[in-house]
Formats: sequence, C-alpha cells, structure tokens
Amino acid sequence: MSPSRVRPSKKTAPVTSAYQDLADRGVLIADPAQREAAGLLDAVLAGVSVERPKGLLGKLFDSREAVRGLYLHGEVGRGKTMLMDLFFAAVPIKAKRRVHFHEFMDEIHAGMAAFRKSKKGRDADPVEAVVKPIVKSGLRLLCLDEFHVHDITNAMLLYRLFDKLFAHGVTLVATSNVAPDGLYKDGLNRQLFLPFIDLLKSHVTVEALPAARDYRRMKFAGQHVYAFGTGPEARAEMDRLWLRITGGEPGHPGVVESIGREIPVPLVAMGAARFGFADLCQKPLGSRDFVRIAHQFDSIVIDGVPQMDRTMSDAAKRFILLIDNLYDRGVKLGASFAVPLEQLGRDDKTAFEFQRTVSRLDEMQSEDYLGRGLREALTLAP
Repeated sequence: MSPSRVRPSKKTAPVTSAYQDLADRGVLIADPAQREAAGLLDAVLAGVSVERPKGLLGKLFDSREAVRGLYLHGEVGRGKTMLMDLFFAAVPIKAKRRVHFHEFMDEIHAGMAAFRKSKKGRDADPVEAVVKPIVKSGLRLLCLDEFHVHDITNAMLLYRLFDKLFAHGVTLVATSNVAPDGLYKDGLNRQLFLPFIDLLKSHVTVEALPAARDYRRMKFAGQHVYAFGTGPEARAEMDRLWLRITGGEPGHPGVVESIGREIPVPLVAMGAARFGFADLCQKPLGSRDFVRIAHQFDSIVIDGVPQMDRTMSDAAKRFILLIDNLYDRGVKLGASFAVPLEQLGRDDKTAFEFQRTVSRLDEMQSEDYLGRGLREALTLAP
C-alpha cells in the first residue's frame, strides 16, 4: 500500500482519523486543506494529552510554558467549526473548555466587575482575580470559536489576560475569520493592541484554511427549508433536510451551556441542531439562552411549529425572541409549520411583534439569506 493510502491511526492521529471516517462515509467531501489542519490539531492533541505529574512537581509543571496551540483562520463555511468539533471530542483530558470568544470575554468582564465591587477589589488586580479560579480549576486547554476583536475594551484587556493564562500553562486553540494581524484592524489606539498579536503568535501556530468550497452554502443550495402541515409528510420533509444538512449523519443528543445550566438538544450533528417547538418555546428559556444557541450552531431545524393563539402567548413571545436571535446571527433555519406563515400568529397580545417575525421567516427561506455567512457575534444580554 502506498504511503498516501495508509490510514492514520486512531490512537496517534484521532482528529485526522475521524475526519477520514466522515469522508469515507460521504458525510463530507475530503479537502486537502482541511486534512492538513486536522494533522495540526492532532499535534496539539498529542501535547495536551501528556499527563502532568501530581503533587509539588505538578505545580511546578503548571507554571511552565503552555503546549503550543493553534489559530485556524479562513473564510466562512470552510470547515473550521467542524474541525474544532472533531478535535475537542478527541481530546481525552477533562481539563478542557470550549466556548465562543465573545461569551468567554463577557464572562471575564462580568468577573472583573464583580471583583471590583468587592472589598478585595479596591487595590488588587481584577485580571489576576478572574484568572485565579481558571487556573485553580486546572484548565489546560481553552478552545475559542470565532476569535474576533472589534471593541477597545477587549483589545486593551487581551494581552494582560492571555499573558497570565499562557504563563499558567493554558493552551489555546482558536478559530477565526481573520488572521492575527487582521485583528482589531483600524481600531482606536491599535498600536496598544499590537503586543497581544505578538504574544498570540508566540504561543500558537497560525494556519490559514483555504478550503476550496463554501461547504455551508452547499448544504442549502436549491433546498426548500420549510414544510407546512401536521401530517407525516411534513416530518419526512424535515428528515430529508436534516440529513442533507448533516451529510447523512442521524445525530445524537447534546447540550448548550447557558448561565450555569444545560439546555438539552435532542439532536446534534455537523454543526447543526434539531429541536421540537416545545423544546425551545414551551420551556423557561430567554433571549440569553437563544443567543447561546445561535452561537453554537450554524443551522437549526425546528419540528412542529403550531399556530399560536391567545392560549400560547408565552410560547409566542419566546418564538419571536428565538427568530430574532437566529436572524440577527444569520443562522440557517429549517422548520415545519402547522399553518402558512401569515396564519401563525393569532394572539392580539403579540400581533405587532409577529408581523416582524413573519417577515423575517419569509426572508430566512430566500436564496440570498441562505447564501450568506454568519453575522458578527451577538451581544449577550446582561
């Protein structure tokens, strides 16, 4: 067998092996750039998987330089999130965390604000205060999706924050639409941000992902994303769309972490999620939860959206919030509706808001909307 035909070992190259398995099953079309990135992720995985000694020696080890990470950048739809999924699932250690970059920074800012209000916050360093519990938790691998700096508050904080995280042995793996040198481009006082770019590049391998196709756009090309009716035909149409989006993967249960709790997701596969209407709109979820969901998935399928009359005011309000957040983020939506869109809202309490929702639902099935990439990360409600 020629070297090019030798399959990677699941033990020595689990990310590459998982990627090849998906290609072999026709879930995705193999791409040389994606395969090369999978190999780089395997190298990071090998480093962070090495067990650290316990006791005093372990504490000394923790203060050493982190395992070199990876910063993977490229245009939307090129497979960055899919590769991060494979990598994070393959990392065998528990001391790992994956979070959207803006959610992570929101947590840092919230922690700093709380510390400043405390008695200890009068003289101590708030950055050190928020890093301390992260280090104490034993975190070794931090995976950040959609690394993008656009406001001066984050720009001025990042060097101090990551200088401390790297010094404590935290390895960073990040995805982004822009190369490090393009972060905070044309931002106010950008010269003060440049030391962070140098710090970042000294701790991660920077790799472009010039994949040949926009895979996300291909999933929805020529697809009817809505079905109408309550019979088995509507369900079957959503089943077909789901398998199209996931490349034939049936999916498995998952969760979305939100404000210290977990939101169950009935099916997750290849960056997509599938819910029933009741899972999202007849449970105590709010705008912040929907932002989390919009950050975590690029495509969502919802089964069984009913006509919402006065007896369903609360569910209608959640549905309105959900669609607002999915639309603002540019998430692709597939859904089955009991009635035509213009007949969905039959509650005078939500009639005005529902007009906007119907307008957005109409746009979200258009070729123009389905062809766009995800929009800038949503701001989380305080």
